[in-house]
Amino acid sequence: HASGGSAMVSAAAEAVPDIDITAVTILTSLSEQDIFEIGFANPALESAVALAVMSVKAGARAIVCSPLEISAIRSAVGQIPHIITPGVRPLSDVGSDDQVRTMTPRDAIEAGASFVVIGRPITSQWAQGLDAMKARARSLADEILQ
Repeated sequence: HASGGSAMVSAAAEAVPDIDITAVTILTSLSEQDIFEIGFANPALESAVALAVMSVKAGARAIVCSPLEISAIRSAVGQIPHIITPGVRPLSDVGSDDQVRTMTPRDAIEAGASFVVIGRPITSQWAQGLDAMKARARSLADEILQ
């Protein structure tokens, strides 16, 4: 987690220079209220950008953030670090689970995400079997490409 500070990120980057150290900013399941309760002084957007900038300066080559922070982080750190975003949900699934700060896959990619993490919308089909999970993944890919 980026909240471990620049010394921690820097030590990790120096220890494994051939690995893309990835810094997690703020969990997508946290609301603004949660963020303040934890002790952050600023809203999610400002806090995530600050954590991302600090992490990249310390040697991180990838950032994990909410889709809602992609554009601001991309503007602050440039095109070099990868931006990985969980909390990506198709329109049909928005608001259906614990993910608070979400965006559709297509919108996240258009905002500048390098990679999107789409877990539960696919794995929720587990009980119906592998073919159902594959079908769900294909439908999400189609939604992105439209």
